[in-house]
Amino acid sequence: MIIAALAAAATAAQDAADALAAPDSAATPTPDASATPLPTPSPEAAATPPVQVSEAADKLKEGVAAQSKTAGALLDRLDNLAVQIGAMRISLLDTLIVVGVILLVITAAILANRIGKRMIRNVSRFDETQKLLAEKILTILVWAAAFFIGIDVLGIDLTALAFFGGAFGLAIGFGLQKTFGNLIAGIILLMDKSIKPGDVIAVADQAGQQTFGQIRRIGIRAVSVTTRDEREYLIPNENLMINQVENWSYSSKNVRIQVNVGVSYEADMNLAEKLMLEAARKAKRVLATPPPTAWMTEYGDSSVNFTIHCWISDPEEGVGNVRSEVLKNLWWLFKEHDIEIPFPQRDLHLRSSAQLDQLVELLATREARDASGGES
Repeated sequence: MIIAALAAAATAAQDAADALAAPDSAATPTPDASATPLPTPSPEAAATPPVQVSEAADKLKEGVAAQSKTAGALLDRLDNLAVQIGAMRISLLDTLIVVGVILLVITAAILANRIGKRMIRNVSRFDETQKLLAEKILTILVWAAAFFIGIDVLGIDLTALAFFGGAFGLAIGFGLQKTFGNLIAGIILLMDKSIKPGDVIAVADQAGQQTFGQIRRIGIRAVSVTTRDEREYLIPNENLMINQVENWSYSSKNVRIQVNVGVSYEADMNLAEKLMLEAARKAKRVLATPPPTAWMTEYGDSSVNFTIHCWISDPEEGVGNVRSEVLKNLWWLFKEHDIEIPFPQRDLHLRSSAQLDQLVELLATREARDASGGES
């Protein structure tokens, strides 16, 4: 009986091994000869599908189709009107979405920039220079944020723009170097407060003649300086950084004006100096403190020359009109006190010689003859 049991167990084990080694007919279906064979995918079909310009188009279609079948069909038609360039597929829907997103981002950036500038203007603890600096920094941040938000909304992969980014960097390094240099220079000028709107600085025109003008605004590229004759100079910010600038109102707006005057050698110099100071004090814009002064500068060819020094606190209103007012006042004061303002005079000395004596004799004889002829 034991032997029979062992034989039965061996037979069962052999049957189990055969079952495991045989293929599973139930797991693997038998192909049906009558069924239609599946097409073999071609290499073109197995390739990567065309790249969409914007992922926003697919998201928009899905969202609109879930709400309205009619609108979804319209979007499908717009999406079918497409042009494929290599692996890139550009449809009319993609174009409309890209244009719409760009316009929306630009509009939002303009509104945000205006609102931010209005809020900065309402901050009372900032002076004009700090407000202008804050506005420029805000503008840079707003437009940088608008650029990256637009890229994110459109679903554009920045790695795909690596080549164009490198080319743009080269363009900045060569073609736009001065532009970015002027931008940084303008920000530094505002932070340093050495040049600010409202300052009066000395500028030179194209003929090289130096005049003064008032800074109206500091832009991204240049500083706008307006002279008294309403000529507006656009000076690059970088020039004000590296060149010497004469700022009349950097630490103080007080400016000293020089008025040159000449009087006769026969005049009373003490009285003349007193009248000069009186004429300067009568000018409306001349400050009482510091008081005007008059200095004798030189003994000229025809006159004794003086310089009247007087101070004003509003150079943006001009200096020529103050000088003119002082000279007018002095004219009438000199007339009133009989002080002569000389005109150029020259004393000529002729060296005597034989020829000159003969010429004088001849002229005298001719004059006497003419006189006698006239009497007869």
